[in-house]
Amino acid sequence: MNNVLKFVLLIIGIGLVGYGVYDLMTPEFSIDAGPLQVEAHGDNTQSYAMIVFGLLSLVGGLAFNKR
Repeated sequence: MNNVLKFVLLIIGIGLVGYGVYDLMTPEFSIDAGPLQVEAHGDNTQSYAMIVFGLLSLVGGLAFNKR
């Protein structure tokens, strides 16, 4: 049971960190009309939260290895 929980926490952690970084890197809205280029960036708190929860999940999954 511990190995399954460890594996699930590691996979979820990697997924959350990856999604958070991807969400930070891609612009939310972009318009390209001739020489005019407009990009709109919103609030990134959800991306930061995803990265933090992913890191916590990774730490939790690695902590099962020590027990």
